[in-house]
Amino acid sequence: MTQDSTPANPPESSIGSIKLSMDILWRAYEQSHEAVLVSDGENRIIAVNAAFTRLTGYGADEVLGQNPKILSSGNAGPEFYAAMWEGLSQYDFWEGEIWDKRKDGSLYPKWLCISVLRDESGQVRHYVANFTDISASKQAADRLAQLAYHDALTHLPNRLAFESQLAHALRICARENRQLALMLIDLDNFKNINDTLGHHIGDTLLQQVAGRLRESVRSSDLVARLGGDEFVVVLPEIEGSLTAARVAGKIQTALGENYRVNEHLLYTTPSIGISLYPTDGVDAGMLLRNADSAMYHAKDAGRNNHQFYASRMNESAGERLQMENALRQAIASIGLPETCQFALHFQPQISTKNGRVVGLEALLRWTSPVFGAISPLRFIPIAEETGLIQPLGDWVIWESCRLIHDMRQRGITGVRVAINISAQQLRHENLLLLVRGALACYELTPDAIELEITESTAMQNPEVTLDILDQLASMGIKLAIDDFGTGHSSLAYLKHLPIKSLKLDRSFVLDIETDANDASICAAIIALGHNLGLELVAEGVETAMQSEFLSRLGCDYLQGYLYSKPLPFAEIIAYLQAQQGVSE
Repeated sequence: MTQDSTPANPPESSIGSIKLSMDILWRAYEQSHEAVLVSDGENRIIAVNAAFTRLTGYGADEVLGQNPKILSSGNAGPEFYAAMWEGLSQYDFWEGEIWDKRKDGSLYPKWLCISVLRDESGQVRHYVANFTDISASKQAADRLAQLAYHDALTHLPNRLAFESQLAHALRICARENRQLALMLIDLDNFKNINDTLGHHIGDTLLQQVAGRLRESVRSSDLVARLGGDEFVVVLPEIEGSLTAARVAGKIQTALGENYRVNEHLLYTTPSIGISLYPTDGVDAGMLLRNADSAMYHAKDAGRNNHQFYASRMNESAGERLQMENALRQAIASIGLPETCQFALHFQPQISTKNGRVVGLEALLRWTSPVFGAISPLRFIPIAEETGLIQPLGDWVIWESCRLIHDMRQRGITGVRVAINISAQQLRHENLLLLVRGALACYELTPDAIELEITESTAMQNPEVTLDILDQLASMGIKLAIDDFGTGHSSLAYLKHLPIKSLKLDRSFVLDIETDANDASICAAIIALGHNLGLELVAEGVETAMQSEFLSRLGCDYLQGYLYSKPLPFAEIIAYLQAQQGVSE
């Protein structure tokens, strides 16, 4: 048997080499500019170097035996750490960016690398982590991004950022079926200012313009500078062209005011071209081209104005904007009887049992000195869109109660007045106080009025709606669902509402003589209402045959031109006095 050639003990030279290598490794570890942390297999810290202390503020004696999670900022969620540990388990290595917390509580970003050291059997012996503070490099990257995507003069997004954000907004509009407006804005006579007074004056003016633009729109709207004196505004969610026209008018006013630049008082105005998604284009390029075309149309029209790409929208938006302004002025003078442009007309509701008038519906009318008599179908949607329906609806409640009091003074009794309540009024916190106050002011009991809400309004915020209606019902006020059958309501929900009557929409009544489907719908709704213990009112009754058909089905009350059109107060008084045999 041969003797083993390996010596039992290594020579002293080998031991010296090992000691020297360990000494070098220790120096490298301790003097490294990167923080180093070593933990055991249970992830308890067993060693840290000097760079760790400089970076985190923790000394070795404060962290030995601790879990490295004492450094956590709390910004990373469980899924982040799950991915990190999965990487360590599969590859024995992980690296990435993470935010941690120093001893003094300050947060900082760091680049972290973790290696797993295993023994011969594959068990984890140690984790070695080294990391560096990357705050400076992140700030540099952020600065580069700022320069790449923002205009250096105005700090607004530049063309590159604008194109990216517009593309994103268009994807959302396509997915959620929304409308979007793009406004291209060019400053009138800016070149003269720039050439006459110098670029430094022109640059300051552009900065002020950028500030005014930003203040004229919502924080969610996009404002960018495309170059020179050309800006763009994107409204990513609008209800229609009127919204865009209103914002454009606001921008015109803001940019048209004078500018103070050093000792100079300067004036410039905007020419604005507007294109709409999806009407005028479905991609960024087409919308921008069409807005550009509309902007040159604004220049040709005398500057300092806005134009839509489609001329018909200019006419429609312009008319609606004029009507909105007229509506605002009319509401502003609503408390002055001599200048009030609004009035209530009343349409009778007739009992099918005895032919007597049991109620009146109060209907709002507006006669404008500019537009003349305006249909509610035109001005009510504008009032709802602009929020003007709130003060207008409040006036209707007060005026209805005033006129009911007047009726009582004239000897007319037993007639309830139905008042329409908008969705905005129903959600407003003062509705209950308003109703109580109006009734008390005119010495009326709650049974003098009936409040009507549409089927779609009843389905908005069901919990809130139910709470408000319950409080109104507890006051003794009768509640009705108007336009029943036109919405998408849940009968399971409706049966819990404290309503007393349903108003059958006129669209079903119109063709009941000739359309079997409408006749069946009317019959079904009347039967349904009676099964729920509700009274039924049919609107739009215009012929004797309609009246006879609805009476046979058991409809309780009828309303329509067969009996009377909506009448002004003086005429409805005469109508009621004639029926009730009351004399002046």
